[in-house]
Amino acid sequence: MAINSATAIAHPNIAFIKYWGNRDKSLRLPDNGSISMNLEELTTQTQVTFDPNLPGDIFDLNGHRQAGQSAQRVVAHLNLLRGLRGIGTKAYVKSENNFPEGAGIASSASAFAALTVAGIRALGIELPERDLSRLARRGSGSASRSIPTGFVEWYRGASDIDSYAVSIARPDFWELSDLVVIVDEKHKLTGSSEGHELAKTSALQSARVLDADKRIERCREAIQTRDFALLAETIEMDCNMMHAVMMTSNPPIFYWNPYTIEIITAVHAWRKSGIPVAYTIDAGPNVHLICDSEVETLLSDKISNFKWVKQLLIAHPGGPARLL
Repeated sequence: MAINSATAIAHPNIAFIKYWGNRDKSLRLPDNGSISMNLEELTTQTQVTFDPNLPGDIFDLNGHRQAGQSAQRVVAHLNLLRGLRGIGTKAYVKSENNFPEGAGIASSASAFAALTVAGIRALGIELPERDLSRLARRGSGSASRSIPTGFVEWYRGASDIDSYAVSIARPDFWELSDLVVIVDEKHKLTGSSEGHELAKTSALQSARVLDADKRIERCREAIQTRDFALLAETIEMDCNMMHAVMMTSNPPIFYWNPYTIEIITAVHAWRKSGIPVAYTIDAGPNVHLICDSEVETLLSDKISNFKWVKQLLIAHPGGPARLL
């Protein structure tokens, strides 16, 4: 194989209905389906170069050579992609994020979506979106949702074949904003992959999963009818249920910190005063404020009053993973 290279860009996504727990660890088949929104202004850009002169795979992230689990996950995914062509050619992977990774902003979602799209093109393969989503899922479950555009639903499926994500609304369908309130920039101590395994140890997980289809239907309806009140009620309930599972796992996982709670309390007060805003939180302490874009500036000003906020990232509904 000659030297072949391709570059792709993908966006992380914020889950409105959460993915937490796998019924098949190796295939990353989720316990329940989920719904998310891609985040346009947050990006992962990844270049994959297959080079027969390389003695082994190399992975650089944000200018730093990677080793350990981070590199192992990328190599495992490259092996999956190489298997489609039946080759063993090693690759150099160069990836850059414009947002903090490992802090609950779905960096693995954009990372494996971009790696999949770039890797497949560098191998000279053409695949439909459905199959790209299936492949991305194998690297990181939430990466399946970063392949399609806009507002996305990931089907639970019965097998590897039918567990993939599809777009349920384009980015411009609903003018929402996601204000990502960074209260802690450090890499979380318990990664999502480990957390997914611990989910089964919580007595609350079965109840969360049993009710998931109902929450998915309500969330899908809220998006398709642009019903913010229904969206707020549904995503906050789903978020709280996931974190309740985390807190009751063995050992328990406590991602929230006092600042997380303070933001949640403020959101309740702001919404009661008539501001269309809701919170959701992925696996980390940082809070995503989902709001009508008309109140984005108002909320930004309010958040600026919290002096302990490390950073405020603002994003809007984003496009699909794509080649550059």
